[in-house]
Amino acid sequence: MSYAVIKTGGKQYRVQQGDVLRVELLTADEGATVSFDQVLLVGSGESVTVGAPIVDGATVSAIVRKHGRADKIRIIKFRRRKHYKRQQGHRQHFTEIEITGINA
Repeated sequence: MSYAVIKTGGKQYRVQQGDVLRVELLTADEGATVSFDQVLLVGSGESVTVGAPIVDGATVSAIVRKHGRADKIRIIKFRRRKHYKRQQGHRQHFTEIEITGINA
């Protein structure tokens, strides 16, 4: 089974065909096919190809399953006895994709 390391949204992900993962929000419709060309590493069995910094000609294709927002996180800043308290919430947008193929 081949695998690859791709870079998207400032993060790196190790993916295989059939994987479902959440990445930073992509500008693609649900059901659309997206292609990642920033492939940092491709491996198949014992052979591993490492890019410098990307592997030439390698792409990873995926299907957009859905868009959404993650659970809310709470940001709290507090100083005791100083009458200082700040609260803020944040929900990060994401795109859920399913990896359909790795082309080395």
